[in-house]
Amino acid sequence: MDSNLVLHLGQEALKTGLLLAAPVLVVALLVGLLAGLIQAVTSIRDMTLGMILKIIGVGVTVLLFGGWMMQVAVRFTSGILNHIQTMGH
Repeated sequence: MDSNLVLHLGQEALKTGLLLAAPVLVVALLVGLLAGLIQAVTSIRDMTLGMILKIIGVGVTVLLFGGWMMQVAVRFTSGILNHIQTMGH
């Protein structure tokens, strides 16, 4: 195993991790900002409102993008396993 392969695998792992986390993080950020704005405008000081909205938003995002996220994870995993198989022969 040379250093180029290790760097390539590390780069692919980071890219895959960012791809998998991006939809959930973006939705949580946007929902949090919207909830904070609504709380500031209406003077509601309940901290659980923002958390409940984030949980609902993240749940809907996982339901919508879960299939795509699974395909990305499976593609990455099978690529890693193919590299292991070719190194063994």
